[in-house]
Amino acid sequence: MRIAVGGDHAGFPLKGTVIAALEKMGHEVIDFGSYDDSPVDFPDITRTVSAAVLSGQVERAVMVCGTGVGACIAANKIPGIRASVCHDIYSAHQCVEHDDVNVMCVGAQIIGPVLVVELLESFLKAEFSTEEEFRRRVEKLHEMERQSVLLNQAAASE
Repeated sequence: MRIAVGGDHAGFPLKGTVIAALEKMGHEVIDFGSYDDSPVDFPDITRTVSAAVLSGQVERAVMVCGTGVGACIAANKIPGIRASVCHDIYSAHQCVEHDDVNVMCVGAQIIGPVLVVELLESFLKAEFSTEEEFRRRVEKLHEMERQSVLLNQAAASE
C-alpha cells in the first residue's frame, strides 16, 4: 500500500519511527514533511497530505503532531477526508471498519514508538465493512459534505 506521512515539528520526533515501521511492513511511503523540528503549522502539512489521498496518489495517510488532535481537525475540514485520532488499538481498526477513515492521526507527545507500530498495523490491516449499516452511515457523511459545499458556494455568491 502507498501511504502518505506528514507531521509538524511536535510530531517530528515520532515521524521517523512511523516511516521506518511502514517501510518495514512493506509499504511505500511518501513523506510530506516536516523534515526537521523547526516550527511549521500543521494545517499546511495536513492540506498537502490530504490532497495526496484525494488524488489517489496514496491509499491512506498518517499524520503525526503533538497530540494528533490539531491534524485531525484540519484533515476533517477537507471534503473526502475522514480522519481519526488513534491512540488505542481498537480505534485504529474500528475507525476504518465502521467509518472508512483514510487518515490516522497520532500524537507524538501522547504515545511512544512501540504503540505507534501496533496502531499502524491495526489501521492498515483494517478494511471498511460491507455491512449495510456502516455503508449507510458513511454515505450520510458524504451527503453532509456535499450539503456543506453547496452552502459555502451559496454564501460565497451572495
